[in-house]
Amino acid sequence: MSPLLPRIVPSPEGKPLPQDDTAAAFRTFARDLAAGRRPWTTEAAGFLSGLFDQLAGSWDSDLATGRDDPLHDALARGGSFPLGTCLELGSGTGLFTPTLEAAFGTVISIDLSELMLRHAAGRSPLRVRADASALPSADASVSVVAAIDMLLFPQELARVLAPDGVLLWINQLGQDGPLYLSSEEVAAALPGQWTSVEAAAGWGSWPLCDAFADPTTPGCACQSAAAPCMRRAGRKGPPYVVRRSGRVECGSADSSPTRWPRPTPEP
Repeated sequence: MSPLLPRIVPSPEGKPLPQDDTAAAFRTFARDLAAGRRPWTTEAAGFLSGLFDQLAGSWDSDLATGRDDPLHDALARGGSFPLGTCLELGSGTGLFTPTLEAAFGTVISIDLSELMLRHAAGRSPLRVRADASALPSADASVSVVAAIDMLLFPQELARVLAPDGVLLWINQLGQDGPLYLSSEEVAAALPGQWTSVEAAAGWGSWPLCDAFADPTTPGCACQSAAAPCMRRAGRKGPPYVVRRSGRVECGSADSSPTRWPRPTPEP
């Protein structure tokens, strides 16, 4: 189980609940895809691209209002993030891009829907139409992946994340969302061993995930069996240093500290 931070942002009244049978079908699809029980096909990509093209014109007014609490809470309480590029997956009309830019600076907004990206003009300066199963990013080049109500492509996320990178997984409507995945489902789908911290906020929830590898991972510079190896499983890139409570746990001698400990969950 992931450490659960106490809720500090209450759930307001008027939560918009999607149609039960439609949401259930999408959740089943999302879980099967993440777990590898269902392939991602060109037909599925075309269906979703067309669906969100149809929704783009009314998205801001009808479907996306009042759902930013999980993202703001995650950025405030998830801990310090690594410096570098943020890849925003499922960026839609760019409602959350300015918030991510304020936190990370450089944000590349990725969406499968061309019309969603057109509506994001003025909010998302770096927009790319792409399939999240084949991201237009080099190996180990992204510090943060922010996936907001997205399908999970675990191998591809692990490929593009830098050795100190993290995955910020946002469920805007929590368990009621049509693409909801729990933190346990996300961690189980990703290659290697992942740890996360999570919380509920507003109508939704979020986990922030990063990975730990076995100390015997080839190329690890850690010489102490007592210290957990911090080299990311399934990713490319050199070992690095993370400081926790002022103590270097693992990394090469010429590495620099990149991230500090997250808040300790309350009992």
